[in-house]
Amino acid sequence: MGHRFEQHRAAEVPATAEEVWEAIATGPGITSWFMGRSEVDAGAVRTAFGGYTPELGISAAEGPRRFAYGSEPGDDGRFIAYEFLIEGRTGASTVVRTVTSGFLPGDDWSDEYEAMTLGTDLYFRTLVEYLSCFVGRHASPVTAFGPDDQDWARTRAGILDALGLRGPVAAGDPVHAHIDGIGRIDGTVYFANTRALGVRTGNALLRFIQGFGKGPIVAHLVFGPVEDIDAAESTWLSWVSRLGRGGGLAAAAGRR
Repeated sequence: MGHRFEQHRAAEVPATAEEVWEAIATGPGITSWFMGRSEVDAGAVRTAFGGYTPELGISAAEGPRRFAYGSEPGDDGRFIAYEFLIEGRTGASTVVRTVTSGFLPGDDWSDEYEAMTLGTDLYFRTLVEYLSCFVGRHASPVTAFGPDDQDWARTRAGILDALGLRGPVAAGDPVHAHIDGIGRIDGTVYFANTRALGVRTGNALLRFIQGFGKGPIVAHLVFGPVEDIDAAESTWLSWVSRLGRGGGLAAAAGRR
């Protein structure tokens, strides 16, 4: 049977239309709020996120007003498409609207659709946070993929505990923690749902996500020098994997 969908999101951000265009229509810009590393050329947007390497053809590039790209329909009809609409306002603010549309095949599309919706919510809020707090700067992505069989509920509880978050978590909650091997983290929650947590610090957007195979993904964006990305990714992987084994909740954080 399958499911055709179209989702709309919108926000006003303190950035010019040109700054929004740079964020949504260039490789370094997309890399600074989306997932993994992205490249944009005259014909496609290419992203590398672990083993996920989509190449989405550009269908509209009308800077700085409209940018659209998407996949070709598969044999089963599956496709995904993204459209960004930019409306400049007076006072150097801009309304950015997104339309995410596509088709999920089969009769068991509901779980995938829910995961995709919650994930897209995270990436849109990260775009808004980037345009509000880090516009014009480029991030280095630090990504660690935990084991697919790692229990997400246990891991999420450990992450919240380590970051000093108690009870229902919501945007605006303060984060103050010291994590062994990572260092001091002082920031604010900018996004939270059952599958993801986003924290803004003075130089990073930290994201903890339930992955495609249900295990955890650390997908951070660092707006500053990272001396050794491989080492940083290894450290985060070790930490998040310990949480899934039930070891070191408050102890692993090394705080309080």
